[in-house]
Amino acid sequence: MTSWSDSLTPAAPVRMQRVAVVAPRGVLRDVLVRVADAGCVELDRADDTARGTGPAAQRLQAMRVEPAMPVLSRTAPDLDALRAAGRADLLAGEAQVESYREAAVRHGTVVALAGWCPVTEVPRLGSTLADVGGAVVPLRSPRGIDPPTQLPATGPVRRSLVPLVRTYGTVPYADVDPTLPAGIAYVVMFGMMFGDAGHGALLLLGALLLRLGRPRGLASLRPVWPFVAGAGLTSTLAGFAYGEFFGPTGVLPVLWLNPLDEPVRLLASAVGFGAFLLALAYAAGIVNRWRESGPGGALYAPSGIAGASVFLGFALAAGGVVRHLPVLTVSGSVIALAGLALAGTGLFAQSGGGASGGLQTGIQLFDVVVRIGSNTLSFARLAAFGLTHAALGGIVWQGTTGLARGGSATLVAAPVVFVLGNALAFALEALVAGVQALRLEFYELFSRVFDVEGRPFRPWHVPTQHGVSAQHGTEAMT
Repeated sequence: MTSWSDSLTPAAPVRMQRVAVVAPRGVLRDVLVRVADAGCVELDRADDTARGTGPAAQRLQAMRVEPAMPVLSRTAPDLDALRAAGRADLLAGEAQVESYREAAVRHGTVVALAGWCPVTEVPRLGSTLADVGGAVVPLRSPRGIDPPTQLPATGPVRRSLVPLVRTYGTVPYADVDPTLPAGIAYVVMFGMMFGDAGHGALLLLGALLLRLGRPRGLASLRPVWPFVAGAGLTSTLAGFAYGEFFGPTGVLPVLWLNPLDEPVRLLASAVGFGAFLLALAYAAGIVNRWRESGPGGALYAPSGIAGASVFLGFALAAGGVVRHLPVLTVSGSVIALAGLALAGTGLFAQSGGGASGGLQTGIQLFDVVVRIGSNTLSFARLAAFGLTHAALGGIVWQGTTGLARGGSATLVAAPVVFVLGNALAFALEALVAGVQALRLEFYELFSRVFDVEGRPFRPWHVPTQHGVSAQHGTEAMT
């Protein structure tokens, strides 16, 4: 079993090995069936279609039926019998085998198909293919072609966070896997905007129900329960810091600040936290640019050392102005100018030079400066929506206490207002905080972490159905 500690460790995309699946021509189908059943190899193919043009594909097209899930029989079936029996699933599996057989490279009596396979799966696959006369031969990776990317899904925490990164795009194979830090950043930002211990406890309860598979209609969401639990935990902690428990009910003391009483301090804290996240994003960007294109790419890229220098210089200069430290202001300005010079050099080289290249470089440098400022200030929304949540909670609580003081005629309405008001605030703010945290993650952070997009690893997987009669294509009776 995979431990929770495994899912919390930093990782890179799964290491891929370029391989050739080799087999004598007479056993190629048997080898392909084993490869399809293993489901760990992405084979190259001459076309992008899932069906070939062979006999199985022709019979499948004549049936005019779309199978729910292709399957394969261990031995070669009678295609006419499959059609007569209505076994579109087996015909679809055979059609896929035919498409790969057509794309195979032949040399004498030997046939081969190239592809990609996780390094850890190569020995197991080789042992499986050896049983039917096939082999897996490691190859050198072709120049200029990056392997496909598969993010590790070790443990429930990482599995619940993978969709967050996958929604933005595919991590390039050379890049570090940002799944865990991206997930932590997301739930912390969500908690700052959804800061209420009572509402956070409801999210924790929801995570527990998902973990238990309840309600059954939401069973498909069970894998994301750690993600929901993380959002609930950070919301609860922020609620303790703000003294919010289903609004300003007085149940909890204010441990840090009351959002409505100290909005400026909350805004400054949100911007400061955003600057910290941007610094981490630049650090990840530097590592990725180095891994993608070497030290030159890391040095001159706006999302690399050059951009990080501009960001650091602006931060130091701003700190010097606020603290009335001229030395810090001058030092920050020099660092920012050096970063702009580096970024300008790289952008000018990419533009092709000349007057048009210089104009293009100037516009891009202006964009770099504007983006750094706007992206940093954009994190003020963490405080703005936290204030909105607190204000809604305050309105609901004022309405509740007002009705409770109105005498017996309105006392019954007080709990109704409290429950319905909190339900509305919970639903509205959960949606807003979720969307805004996602926006900050994508536009402010991922735009610096990623510079290019990778290609997802799509292994060929068709399960083998045992107990199928090769002659009749029906379930064999035992």
